[in-house]
Amino acid sequence: MNAGHEITRESGARIYGTPKVAVSVLTADLARLGEEVAAVTQAGSDWLHLDVMDGVFVPAISFGAEMVTRLCGFSAAEIDVHLMVADPAGCIEAYARAGAQRITVHAEAHVHLHRTLAAIRAAGCKAGVALNPASPASAIECVLDDIDQVLIMSVDPGYGGQVFLPGSIAKVARARAMLGKRDVRVVVDGGVNARNAPELAAAGADVLVAGSAVFQGPGAGYRENIALLKSV
Repeated sequence: MNAGHEITRESGARIYGTPKVAVSVLTADLARLGEEVAAVTQAGSDWLHLDVMDGVFVPAISFGAEMVTRLCGFSAAEIDVHLMVADPAGCIEAYARAGAQRITVHAEAHVHLHRTLAAIRAAGCKAGVALNPASPASAIECVLDDIDQVLIMSVDPGYGGQVFLPGSIAKVARARAMLGKRDVRVVVDGGVNARNAPELAAAGADVLVAGSAVFQGPGAGYRENIALLKSV
């Protein structure tokens, strides 16, 4: 473990055993997206992480609720929708109907965060809050009892294939400590790979979101790349 990120298992230990892997499709072959989703599901992806981007909250545009519906048909994995949009409250129902089982919204996009989290749960989904790299872990302090997961962005959101920000490890530990024994998963997204996965797990990460590390990773295929992320 790097000297600048000394974290004890006692203070930052995850509470769910071996971390789950949520494969992000941003770096998949978009011309074969359905096949890619089916392949990573068969290879052992626990969740399918779908990044919805509107070109406003982040510069890029990805896809909408109809695409989520179509991709659900290729995967039996848990569907985790990450809304990187300027008006997440206005589209909760659409993504719940599309098949999302988990919906995460950004704290930075909200004035009335409690209301949106309540709407996610009312729609039958698990509710999550995402924090950009510049947002402190303390931003979730007032919603700790209203969430099912917190997503620590370890890169600035909007693009796949970015370099992991090492300060995210300590932020994971702070979030895990704040949550205590609550039944809330700590998720990490951005530049996650087999090299930093052990430190993230030791800091308290329960779910590792990975795109490039799965689709372009060092292993012989998707199954081996997913296994490398879990070998912590």
